[in-house]
Amino acid sequence: MSGHELSYVANKHFSIVLLNEVIADLVNAHARLDISQAWGDGTAVAADGTHMDTYLDNLLSETSVRYGKPGGIAYHHVSDTYIALFTHFIPCGVWEAVYIIEGLLKNTSEVQPTTVHADTQGQSFPVFALAHLLGFDLMPRIRNWKELTFYRPSKQSEYVHIDALFGEPGKNVIDFDLIESQFRHLMRVAVSVREGTISSSTLLKRLRSGSRKNATYAAFREVGRVIRTVQLLRYLSDAPLRRVTAATNKVESFNRFSHWIGFGNRGVIADNDPIEQEKAMKFNALLTNTVIFHNALDIAEIIRQLLEEGWEIDPEDLAHISPYLTEHINRFGEYSTHELGIQPDAYDPKLDVDFIPLREQGPTAAGLGQAA
Repeated sequence: MSGHELSYVANKHFSIVLLNEVIADLVNAHARLDISQAWGDGTAVAADGTHMDTYLDNLLSETSVRYGKPGGIAYHHVSDTYIALFTHFIPCGVWEAVYIIEGLLKNTSEVQPTTVHADTQGQSFPVFALAHLLGFDLMPRIRNWKELTFYRPSKQSEYVHIDALFGEPGKNVIDFDLIESQFRHLMRVAVSVREGTISSSTLLKRLRSGSRKNATYAAFREVGRVIRTVQLLRYLSDAPLRRVTAATNKVESFNRFSHWIGFGNRGVIADNDPIEQEKAMKFNALLTNTVIFHNALDIAEIIRQLLEEGWEIDPEDLAHISPYLTEHINRFGEYSTHELGIQPDAYDPKLDVDFIPLREQGPTAAGLGQAA
């Protein structure tokens, strides 16, 4: 590859880095708005993909089994405050769940969630294991409960009321000796992922297809069995935790909102270049986040007006307002180029509303309702 070609590729990668930085700056500004407290505290994120069309003759497109048409996947990590923290563009043929951790680690904003909600693909043992080793609480949608296996800590373990969940007595036992013997290797791999030496998506792909004879792969599986069993028991014993569907509604609503905003070229990705495809997704996420931020400012301004008129504002009512509003947005735009050099007035992030009661209600309070 010539020096000119290397420079061209480096510049394109640099533009993606800049896009990520701009998105992080916008996420930070949104997090400082008082109104964002009505929707969440930033500790939870939902990850999900949405299909993006490409042309049939696009050399890099694949036909999605899930969606039944060619294209790629825009994979978003959407905060409980409605804004997207990170966006990937991935091929249709890959296992989406391998990107659950990747987006969390590449998110450079001040909003650093510790709980990640995901769709049913997140039920995988390797994803549970890696999420736990990296300090994330993975809470996927759980489907087909009757087909899921609960694992015992030992052959002697029996439970008075729920033993039937664990199958035949003495069966489905965790191999803790294997986990102990491989613990250093597991932590070494986790640190490598955290430090960026190996990507989480690459690791999870290998773990999914890895040989069962490999001790480290088997240890990851055993850790995943432990964490998933504990999580299943948590779901059964704690009704609020079963509201994962309500949490993932936000990312699904974000997908619809970003599709509505990305109307150009009928939403079809025309580029063959994967870097350009990634840039297109990040530009769309940036524009979507910008509209969310704009809507949040408008909502806050209306609240101020109501407060000045003597209205009493209940923060729980604000929790049910979504910033995915479209009625007042002119997608086709009115472009006043003479205004480009005008410095906008500073916005006020503060609201005279007490949001503390929402946080005291626990994780199923504000921010987990159905997005508008």
